Amino acid sequence: MTGAGRTRAPLWLAQGSRFAGWPQRRAWIALALLGLFLCLSLTALSSAGPPLVDRAVPSSDDRADILLYESIIDAVRHGGDYYLVTAQALRVGNYPLRPFFTFRLPTLAMVEAHIPPRLIVLLLYALAATVIAAWYVRLRGVFTRQPPRIIAMILLGGSMAAFVQADLAAFHEVWAGLLIALSLAARRPGRWIESVAIALAAMLIRETAALYVGLMFLLALLEREKREALGWFVATLVLAVAVAFHAHAVSAVVRPFDPVSPGWAGMLGFGFFVKTMALSTALSLAPLVIAAPLVALALFGWSACRDPFALRVIVTLIGYAVLIGCFGREDTFYWGLLVAPLILPGLAFVPDGLRDLFARALDARRITVTRVVR
Repeated sequence: MTGAGRTRAPLWLAQGSRFAGWPQRRAWIALALLGLFLCLSLTALSSAGPPLVDRAVPSSDDRADILLYESIIDAVRHGGDYYLVTAQALRVGNYPLRPFFTFRLPTLAMVEAHIPPRLIVLLLYALAATVIAAWYVRLRGVFTRQPPRIIAMILLGGSMAAFVQADLAAFHEVWAGLLIALSLAARRPGRWIESVAIALAAMLIRETAALYVGLMFLLALLEREKREALGWFVATLVLAVAVAFHAHAVSAVVRPFDPVSPGWAGMLGFGFFVKTMALSTALSLAPLVIAAPLVALALFGWSACRDPFALRVIVTLIGYAVLIGCFGREDTFYWGLLVAPLILPGLAFVPDGLRDLFARALDARRITVTRVVR
């Protein structure tokens, strides 16, 4: 007698999902964990944080940070020193000035101050289009047919809904988020220089992109890609030098009695991360009770994809989920923009992932009786 498990052709993917060959017990554990995360995602309904934005009724509160950054760019454009005008703008807006990283790195403001506003918007659109094109190429071999590939690109567009709004061009996380997405799409086994260079640009715009670089460094070490690991490490050293000069410049304009940041130990949990993803993507158009489970399913989808690039995506998403859930505050929900372009395409991998998990969990092995004649 021999036992044979059932194997099925993939639905959308060119190869079976990560769960296709799993043993039955492990498949049941994975389904239980998926159910747990779907339940945890609903904690977003009671999570702290700003309400989902009503795009039909914009308010000045929604634009407070944007107006701050725009005022700094305008002042630099008219000859102001970046650190002096930033300190003044922070004081006027009653923002904290200490510690030094309450000041954004000057990269984006200095670039936008020397470029015509219309060209800035065109550059933002061009970067968004480049991200879409890069991911189209990246996903081309993952799906067997054109329709699921188109669905994945539509989902990518939904993830990038906030990234093609001209009035957000002064927002650092918008540029850094697009660059992180482009860096992930550009990376190939044995081809990492472009990915590292793009990630360095993201970090020099928003230093919180360093978490992504750190995660890529660790994965390169685990895969014994020593040259690639060195590349990520050197990029981090460049950021460290830039931050050191930045801290020195900030210290020259901060006064002893300037307000101090309340800290970044929000401990708002997984529900807050889910809420930031809903707020940062087209899911903001749906009720949160629907949007929240979709975020959890998108994470599951990325974990189901067998391709090596999907591992880097899910590790990045988990890393920022921990960062936002543990250290984010209600008013730092925009940290979600750093990974928002990556989230929704994971839904395209859900059909194969769920089908394979249920097939393995419910697999009743067939018994084949072989008669042996001696």
